[in-house]
Amino acid sequence: MTRYAAKAWRAFRPGATAAVSVAVSDGRVLGLDPGSQRTGFGIIDGVGAAERYVASGCIDVTGSDMVTRLRRIYAAVSALVAEHRPDMIAIERVFIHRNPDSALKLGQARGVALCAAASGEASVHEYAPRAIKLAVTGYGAAAKPQVAQMVCTLLAIRTALKADAADALAVALCHAHTRRISALAGAAAAAVADVA
Repeated sequence: MTRYAAKAWRAFRPGATAAVSVAVSDGRVLGLDPGSQRTGFGIIDGVGAAERYVASGCIDVTGSDMVTRLRRIYAAVSALVAEHRPDMIAIERVFIHRNPDSALKLGQARGVALCAAASGEASVHEYAPRAIKLAVTGYGAAAKPQVAQMVCTLLAIRTALKADAADALAVALCHAHTRRISALAGAAAAAVADVA
């Protein structure tokens, strides 16, 4: 009695399967790296199987009381959404801080950025810091300079980026890569189902 089903790898015939191809629709992604003093933003366009840099920067709200900071973050992100009209918004999830006060402030800034981002028609997606680093550098514990270098390489940016802007662009790239891989996986599953 054989241990393998009839459709096991031994029955695989390379010529019998069609190549999997998928077209991921182009779209604009706004990446956000929220912070209570500086919130980075990065905007990329998906063009076929590549991404194109559009804009990046930092919303600096240092030197104000917390309520004023949150108001300024909300206004700036709302203005970005109105100006660039992204199709998708990707934001970094909050990671646990040792200092509860810092975590609370970061959560408030992130919540305000989410509210401003969700005010448009764009879909909103969240990614953990390790997932972002893994998608951009291939290593989930990469240092910030490594992330910034890979962002510049992937988007063909020749000037140095501020850390917050590089992190926001990394979030946008993570979403673009995740979206493309999900589409490829779906197309591959459909192709296998058709062959079987």
